[in-house]
Amino acid sequence: MIESSKMPPLKIGFIGGSINSAVGYAHFSAIRSDGLYDLVAGCFSRNAETNQKSAQIYGVETDRTYPDWQSLLAQEQTKLDAILVLTPTPNHDEIVISALEQGYRVICEKALTDSVPKAQKIADIVRQTSGFLAVTYNYSGYPIVREMREVIREGKLGKVQQIQIEMPQEGFLRTNKSGQPMVPQEWRLKDGEIPTLHLDLGVHVHQLIHYLTRLKPEEVVANVSNLGSFENIIDDLNAIVKYEDELTANIWYSKSALGHRNGLKIRVYGDQASMEWLQADPEHLQISYADGRREIHDRAIESHACNSIRYSRFKPGHPAGYVEAFANLYADIHHDILSYQETGASCMTNEVFGVDLSLEGLQLLDAMTQSAKHGRWVKVEK
Repeated sequence: MIESSKMPPLKIGFIGGSINSAVGYAHFSAIRSDGLYDLVAGCFSRNAETNQKSAQIYGVETDRTYPDWQSLLAQEQTKLDAILVLTPTPNHDEIVISALEQGYRVICEKALTDSVPKAQKIADIVRQTSGFLAVTYNYSGYPIVREMREVIREGKLGKVQQIQIEMPQEGFLRTNKSGQPMVPQEWRLKDGEIPTLHLDLGVHVHQLIHYLTRLKPEEVVANVSNLGSFENIIDDLNAIVKYEDELTANIWYSKSALGHRNGLKIRVYGDQASMEWLQADPEHLQISYADGRREIHDRAIESHACNSIRYSRFKPGHPAGYVEAFANLYADIHHDILSYQETGASCMTNEVFGVDLSLEGLQLLDAMTQSAKHGRWVKVEK
């Protein structure tokens, strides 16, 4: 557990993230977990009733609850340590750019934005302002995912040759008790330059492969489908991605795979050993060696990276999950913001990622889109 008493809580404001949003309460729970943030201001929703109700539940005073994000940024400029952007992805770029230009430290829910040109513009603003921008990819906050990275770094797998990663979900085929489709948020049913499926799930897959290997994607071939209940929206992808250093990644993610609430699975194959992790069993990592041995890594073994006291909100044997992974990431972001405030240098730790990785991810997703459209291999823009 983070020793929060030794680390000053940062005052943070939300833009978006109401009680009716898909991710708002998860972020709220995560920032409170270790006492590292105080939510003191927000514009949670354009709907006045939802905005006020969210403020009440989150404990934000009425005079610091704003009807629009522009008013929040104008009034809170000297009062906040950071702004957290939780609006729908297509709205991110305008808010992020405005906040950076006004001197805010910015945390943004993935995907940073919905197109390569918008990401390039944000990257330009970050450089021009020497600003702080962190994007939340919470799956690499799982202790076992961090253990996987250390296993690769220590060379236990030998040369990493293949990664198979899948993230199947069922939301676009699920029905309610009456047999009617369960309709997601309206903006998730519209595809732009890059399909919304890629922005929801593909950015996570790209970040996880980068997190584990630090290798860059070079070329991709992809196939996409519409298999769910909603027409004219891509809801399933299969892709093969060639990475640097002769690494191949096989990727499947979907919102039309019945039986999977969130079936995130990562398998990494080297020439000496392989390893496998499932989010549904978040506390265990299986490693299989060439001589037939198998090991199970968990938080109970002192020599393992996942055994760090910061990950032990309770003792091994009592699984930590999605919100705790978010909290681990927010602790890392807290560290980086304090460092930025002290030095003025946006020096990210190995756990926090900003605009550069977001831009690379969108370039990969754009290449996937072009590959599926034209039916051929496409090189990833550098």
